[in-house]
Amino acid sequence: MQSNFLGSDFSRKIAPYVEAELEQAKRVRLANDTLEEFAHLERAHVLGQESTYWHVRVHVLMLIWAIRNRSVREFLGQVFRIVGAATKTAFGLVPQGNTGGANVSPFKKMPLPPELAAVIQKAKSKE
Repeated sequence: MQSNFLGSDFSRKIAPYVEAELEQAKRVRLANDTLEEFAHLERAHVLGQESTYWHVRVHVLMLIWAIRNRSVREFLGQVFRIVGAATKTAFGLVPQGNTGGANVSPFKKMPLPPELAAVIQKAKSKE
């Protein structure tokens, strides 16, 4: 079970929301909607980027998306981002709101959509 890998309280609390976005990505992939699939991967990235587990996992899924869609730019961007996610997330070195795709600088902070901000805040709460 993946919960053994989740470690932090935040990772466990955000898991259902990240998993829901990943399920949506899978659903639209099966309908051959590659742009909508990537949009759900981006939402999963925003939600889980403060968890090393989720951050790396989503970037790996973005890498797989790049391979399936023959996007060299996205592939190279994701290789770089996987290394960064694996080595920097635990230190809090993540640009909040960044959607994680190669079309955006990996260092750029971006505004959080209000509904995702609310979910992240809930996952960070001590409840």
